[in-house]
Amino acid sequence: MFNTFLHPRKTGRLVPLFLFLSLFAPLLQAEPLSPGDLKALLARIREKRAAAPQVQADFQEEKTVHLLNKPITSSGKIWFQSPNKFRREAKGNAPSITVSDGHLLWIYYPNFKSAEKYSLGKRSPLDAGISAITASLNLENVEATYHITGTKEADGYQLQLQPRNPSMKRFLQTFSIRMNNEFQVVRTDMVQPNGDRIVTTYTNESRASIPTSTFEFTPPAGTEITTPLGK
Repeated sequence: MFNTFLHPRKTGRLVPLFLFLSLFAPLLQAEPLSPGDLKALLARIREKRAAAPQVQADFQEEKTVHLLNKPITSSGKIWFQSPNKFRREAKGNAPSITVSDGHLLWIYYPNFKSAEKYSLGKRSPLDAGISAITASLNLENVEATYHITGTKEADGYQLQLQPRNPSMKRFLQTFSIRMNNEFQVVRTDMVQPNGDRIVTTYTNESRASIPTSTFEFTPPAGTEITTPLGK
């Protein structure tokens, strides 16, 4: 029997099959989560994050915009404190700093010495966008905002989120979150109704304490400030 499998001619025939199976191995290992298992998973994630409500990580991001021929790439660092405080610093040719204390959102562009100021909590498209950005970092009461399905995979979990609210559906079509077995977010994939796509990967996650000043922003002297959505 073993000689049959080791015969060169038959081994050559089996190589394509082995390659095919190796390509689809990750798909074969993924198991859909039942509603009960999904509920239990979300509860475990929330319990762990409640014990350490602050997180910081490095990120790499690729934006595919349907009006552009090439994706836009960026990298940087993000800080988050539950439920809605965050800071995001993007490096590269077009650096920016985005800071939110939960009430005000600032976007600062160092190259242009300009800043945009937004008020949150007015159910504007901006609020929907912020909700999508922080969804992977804060899963508290996420079922009220999204329809959620999930799968258990060899190296962690995959959650698929679809918005419930019409206002968010105008901004977001689907949003997937990949976590490792320690419930650390390693990748998010956001698809917008117009076909634009944002894929973000996270590394070097830390749950160490973050200073309160991280989520505060004061525009440097000489900064031009605008309020695109009004005061």
